[in-house]
Amino acid sequence: MWQLITIFISSFIIAFSGAMMPGPLLTATISESSQRGFIAGPLLIAGHGMLEIILLAALVLGLAPFLQRDDVFAFVAIAGGVILVLLASGMFRALPKLTLSLNPGKTKSGSLVKKGAILSIANPYWIVWWATIGFGYVIYSWSFGIAGIAFFFTGHIFADFVWYSAVSSAVGKGRHLFTDGFYRWVTGICAVVLILFACYFFYAGVQKIFA
Repeated sequence: MWQLITIFISSFIIAFSGAMMPGPLLTATISESSQRGFIAGPLLIAGHGMLEIILLAALVLGLAPFLQRDDVFAFVAIAGGVILVLLASGMFRALPKLTLSLNPGKTKSGSLVKKGAILSIANPYWIVWWATIGFGYVIYSWSFGIAGIAFFFTGHIFADFVWYSAVSSAVGKGRHLFTDGFYRWVTGICAVVLILFACYFFYAGVQKIFA
């Protein structure tokens, strides 16, 4: 049993260190939480987690070598860059009419779950992490059977929920301190950050192609 507990703890620590790194999902969490409050973080991670379950199953079934190919990385990086540009463009277009008024009855939770999945798959480094570090951990966990995989994934996704829930809670609690102007400014900054990530993904993808 202690091996399974060790898998859980180590998986949590590794995933938590990765979750704290800035990225499109963190940017979206800050942007959405400022309007929708605490629930934004857990819902975005729910979509992120659903996608990870699918990828985990694919890795167990032998997809890792395919995901490690340079041409696959290049395709995901460029396609992900396009998705981030589209998301950022939508944010820019919405800026003039953005407001912090929140009507819980009209909050589309399903859209946040979907957005969490889209932002994850748009990030090529998320796929690379799973095809390398994640896959290595999957192999080790698999030696303990289904229980090992379950403890690994539980620790991994729990770390994401803890970090992103903390971020959304901190932003959401300060929502009443924000004016609409400040909210638009923050959203604009988040959109710019997504554009920067898109440019980096484009660069990384083209670099792989010519390498």
